[in-house]
Amino acid sequence: MRLLYWLDEWLTFSPAQKQAQLPVTGGDLLDDVYVKYQFVSLDKPVLFTFSPAGTDVQQHDLTTDFSPWGYRLAQKQNINVVAFQHLGKSNWFRSRNLIFFLEQLSTLLTPFRCRLGYGLSRGGFAVGAFARLLELDQVLLFHPVSTKNRQKAPWDTRSSTELSQQFDWEGDYHDLDLGRAKGYIIYDPINPIDRQHARRYEQLTHLRVYGMGHGTHATYLNKFGFYKQVAVDFMRHQQLDIVQFRAQTNTLRFKEDYYQRLNKANAGSAYRLGLLAKAHQIVVDEKEAHVQEHQAKIDIQPLIDIALKHQDEYPQDAIQLLEVAQQLAPDDPLVEHKLKQLS
Repeated sequence: MRLLYWLDEWLTFSPAQKQAQLPVTGGDLLDDVYVKYQFVSLDKPVLFTFSPAGTDVQQHDLTTDFSPWGYRLAQKQNINVVAFQHLGKSNWFRSRNLIFFLEQLSTLLTPFRCRLGYGLSRGGFAVGAFARLLELDQVLLFHPVSTKNRQKAPWDTRSSTELSQQFDWEGDYHDLDLGRAKGYIIYDPINPIDRQHARRYEQLTHLRVYGMGHGTHATYLNKFGFYKQVAVDFMRHQQLDIVQFRAQTNTLRFKEDYYQRLNKANAGSAYRLGLLAKAHQIVVDEKEAHVQEHQAKIDIQPLIDIALKHQDEYPQDAIQLLEVAQQLAPDDPLVEHKLKQLS
């Protein structure tokens, strides 16, 4: 618990001396949770992240280069970060050693004026459960679990609920407790269990993304920059531009993978699959019309001019340029003629 000792001494310094001691970076192993931290400035927020399910990190994976979920993204935004990575698959941040660490840590961060929480799924549970303890001001949660206490969430029938019963779901920090925290919860209302968990986060702004599901984690949506951009905006501004967010989620409709994921998530409902098939076809037609309209506005003449200028000296490059021009304007007779000449 080197961080606790360092902070305890650091608090005795003047504000100028405190800033002079930064940046500081390190890591600690707290039973079955690894914490990595970096403090860069008193004027920056402190971000707490907790890892989601789907990772199976073991102690031998904790090399000097290892970073918990969310750590590098926060590091790139040049803010203070304390990131927690659970070890093993069935781990719900219930370790007594971890809880003791958090109880001490919270009292040692008084010089930092803004505290943020960011979590996804299981990590979202931890942010919600420890929010009051850590005195978080703003949180960003992606389809979080509110608790695995069967009395409070009897409708959570996932297999992870049965596995999680090995832990104490009656003691401290077993349920969401946001304290004064405000912020955002993002989830798929089609998923009935996620929807029920989300309802318990009444004081947060609810942002719904249809088709995101619970199993559609960061690997898929990050392909479109979805998680990353939302998280970056939150870290930089401590709030989200909701209009921009809705516009960003709307662009998912033009991704083929989006409908594949929706079909998988709704495989048990013939009715919903029928609706999705109709919606997909409408989008395909809309996308094709959009592309045709866009193509009509593109001026391919500069590409043709460059290709003709260099066709003798660099014929292969000229062909490539003309092929691009043909993709943009398939019916242009000059492009087709020149391609036949050069081929």
